[in-house]
Amino acid sequence: MELKEELLNLKFVMFGGKGGVGKTSCASSAAIWAAEKGRNTLIISTDPAHSLGDCLGLELPPGIPTPIEGIQNLTALEINPKANMSEFEGLTKINPMDNLGLPAMDDNGIMGEIQELSSMNPPGIDEALAFAKILEFIETDHDFDLIIFDTAPTGHTLRFLALPETLSGWIGKLLRLKLKLGNFLGVFKNLFKKEKSEKDNSLELLERLNESIINARDDITNPKINSFVIVMIPEEMAIAETGRLLNELIKYKIPVSNMVVNQIFPESEEMCDFCNSRRSMQNKHLGRIKDIFENRMKKNIIQVPLFRNEIRTYLKLKEMSEFLIK
Repeated sequence: MELKEELLNLKFVMFGGKGGVGKTSCASSAAIWAAEKGRNTLIISTDPAHSLGDCLGLELPPGIPTPIEGIQNLTALEINPKANMSEFEGLTKINPMDNLGLPAMDDNGIMGEIQELSSMNPPGIDEALAFAKILEFIETDHDFDLIIFDTAPTGHTLRFLALPETLSGWIGKLLRLKLKLGNFLGVFKNLFKKEKSEKDNSLELLERLNESIINARDDITNPKINSFVIVMIPEEMAIAETGRLLNELIKYKIPVSNMVVNQIFPESEEMCDFCNSRRSMQNKHLGRIKDIFENRMKKNIIQVPLFRNEIRTYLKLKEMSEFLIK
C-alpha cells in the first residue's frame, strides 16, 4: 500500500528511523496532508527530546492534545512521561508484610515469586508508564480518524515496539502475585480483626493496563490498521541502521511498506564541487538502497530532496508533503 493510501485508510501510521534524518518533518507533513484531506488527525511525539512543537512552529503544552490553529482537523500531542503518573505509583513496590507487623512467611511460593519479579528488571518505569498513557489514550473513545506517531530514534523505537510484549509478561506476573497476596494477607487481616483499610485499586489499574497492551499489540501488528514508515538518508550509517530496524519490525510483525529517503541533493548544472561530491556519494548509496530494500518495500521508496531552507511551519511542511505523496 502506498503512503497516500495509508494516510487515507489506516488508523495508525508510525514514522521512525535514525536520529537526524527528518522523521518529525515527514510525520508532520503527512499529518498536515491527511488533515487537509478531511481526516481528523492526531500527531503524537513519543521522543523524550521533543521537536514536534518546534517543527510546527508553536509551543505544545506537555501531555495535552492541542488543536493546531489554522490547520483544520489537526491536533498535536507531546507525551510527557513525568505527567499524570501518580495513579500508578506503588504498583511495583510490594511489601507483603506491610502494616501487619508479621515476620516474612512463604505461602505457595509467594516470596519466591516476589524475588523473581524483582529480578526481572522491567523497562525503565518512566518510559513504560509513558507508553501506558499512550495506550490509555488511543484505546479509549476518541474522535480521531488517524493517529500519526513521530517516534524516537531507532534504539528508543525498538524498545518502544518491544514494550507491549515485555510489559504484558511482566504485568501478568504482577497480577498473579497481587491476587495471591490479596488472599494471603486477607487471612491475617481477618485473624487479627484489623480495621478495613481503604480500597486498593492497583489491581484494577494493572488489569486495565494489561488489557490495553494486548489490544495495542493486536492493533500495531494488523496491516489493516497500522503501518510503519521508515525514514532514512542516503548515507552508509543510515543504511546499516535501517537494515537493523527493518529486521526488528519484521520480528515484531509490524507492517512496513514505505520508506522515505530524505535530504537528497538536487541535480543542477550550477552545482559546486562540494555539491557534486555529495550528490555522487548519495547516488552510490541510492543504488545500494535500491538493491537492498526495493523488493522488501515493494518498490515503495519515496525520494525527498534536500530543501534550501529548514522544513518547519506550515508552508514548508506543505511543500514537503507534495514530495511524500507524489
